[in-house]
Amino acid sequence: MKKVVLAYSGGLDTSVIIPWLKENYGYEVIAMAADVGQGEELEPLHEKAINSGASKLYIEDLREEFITDYVYPCLKAGAVYEGKYLLGTSFARPLIAKRLVEIAKKEGAEAIAHGATGKGNDQVRFELTVKALNPNLKIIAPWREWDLKSREDCIEYAQKRGIPLSVTKEKIYSRDRNLFHLSHEGGDLENPGNEPKYNELLQIITPPELAPDKPTYMEIEFAEGIPVKIDGKDLAPIELMDYVNQVAAANGVGICDMVENRLVGMKSRGVYETPGGTLLYFAHRELELLTLDRQTFHYKELLAQKYSEMVYDGVWFHPLKEALDAFVNSTQKTVTGKIKLKLYKGNIMPAGAFSPYSLYNEEFVTFGESAVYDQKDATGFINLFGLTMKVRALMVEKSGLKK
Repeated sequence: MKKVVLAYSGGLDTSVIIPWLKENYGYEVIAMAADVGQGEELEPLHEKAINSGASKLYIEDLREEFITDYVYPCLKAGAVYEGKYLLGTSFARPLIAKRLVEIAKKEGAEAIAHGATGKGNDQVRFELTVKALNPNLKIIAPWREWDLKSREDCIEYAQKRGIPLSVTKEKIYSRDRNLFHLSHEGGDLENPGNEPKYNELLQIITPPELAPDKPTYMEIEFAEGIPVKIDGKDLAPIELMDYVNQVAAANGVGICDMVENRLVGMKSRGVYETPGGTLLYFAHRELELLTLDRQTFHYKELLAQKYSEMVYDGVWFHPLKEALDAFVNSTQKTVTGKIKLKLYKGNIMPAGAFSPYSLYNEEFVTFGESAVYDQKDATGFINLFGLTMKVRALMVEKSGLKK
């Protein structure tokens, strides 16, 4: 019997996909559940997957790889999609798809299957990763093939086949969670005119108005763009992310409500909880402001927009992305130092920056007398810098050209 490897979560969609693949393709179904820190109990999925018809289930702990190989590159690049979204779901998908490809090779499977819908971005992210890593694998996306049109259809399909389900009513929100963030879509959020009901919606972050009345201070230390210490303590990647999540969430930091442009052409509205990630991005940028020269910093900001777009679009393993990573890593050689932050009711404020590679020179910028900077030099600089503007103004005056 030919084999297919399914990206499995244990939810309604992927539970139904297992018998559907067997009935419509005649495949032996091997399920794979990726642990990227979603906080759910994964162990019960063994029994559930087998009872749904899978021949076996892999539960893969990908948490540390997720932080070091996917979160940190985006952090170093300063990648923020459309100025707001920190890409929490986007950069988890290529990691999951990469593991699917590896298991397919191990099992001798000829196909990969996923439960992403035909309206979203995830279908692209999964499938482009598979194409980049193993172009010979067949890809099956049931939501683009089957006759099931709704959640109710899926429940009925499962019940007729005795598939165990824990679903009893319609979920209000569609959520995706990992170590880095928690996203919310659907329900009343589908109308951008509705203010989110934060007291009901938020599952990680304390609403800012309920956060402590006293500020919290935190010091984050970076080594070549990567966070390594919090308040002087060495922390492993998972520990560090858990800790910054906890502190930021308690202070109401990291709520993002946005209408974004999906790759497939439509706009969608979502609320993202990214407490620790918001802190790390803020601190990293503050350190770059101290350690990168103007030309490099400004060009890196241009690159960050393209980088975030590529990650959002699912082209993680594209040659251009690799080239951009090389540029980013070159810029991070001096992004080493400490940033002190003040957190208060949803706000982050810088409270001190320190680096052995600081380009800030007090002797140059002081308003007092300086032996290293002669203010008279500015006259010639301004004359040359503004020469093209002066020449054009003289031409306009002489020719009578209307502005």
